[in-house]
Amino acid sequence: MQTGTNFLIAGEWVGIATLACAALVILGFIFKWGIRFRLVGATGLLGVVSAGLLALSLVPITRTVIPGAMRFSRVYDSGVTQVVIALPPKITETELSATLRQAANDLFSPGRLSRGDQQLTIRARTILHPEPGISEPLYLGQIKRSLLLRDDPQMETTIFQESLARLPQSQAKAG
Repeated sequence: MQTGTNFLIAGEWVGIATLACAALVILGFIFKWGIRFRLVGATGLLGVVSAGLLALSLVPITRTVIPGAMRFSRVYDSGVTQVVIALPPKITETELSATLRQAANDLFSPGRLSRGDQQLTIRARTILHPEPGISEPLYLGQIKRSLLLRDDPQMETTIFQESLARLPQSQAKAG
């Protein structure tokens, strides 16, 4: 994972390259090189990249890790208020709860638009195969969180117990 120090070092090197390119621009104008205007563009681009890298060195890039959460994949995202994640069929209730909270943290974005609804709803589903050649989607739970607050203290987690009971591991424990 990149840290602020790595971005600072990269920013310094790109900054040095920007200054070197600026020196070439000055020489290009003095000696009337045909490439001088392209060098101006390259210098501007390097300036923007170095400023971006230096800004990334100031802002910490952190990712909250929820203990017990499983890996998930996003299978649907409206870009607004609805997201569906896919989970393996062998999951426990505690893993599901932790994974929903992890997804709520990972998928939060202040850039999501709200169309009257101020909450992001993330649903977790898995696929069951009751018979060969037949696939059945099964929704296991959902979490609702604020679209506006990164650290939402009032996230609502709902676990669908009847769906959890249909999972293969639940049948093995019952038998």
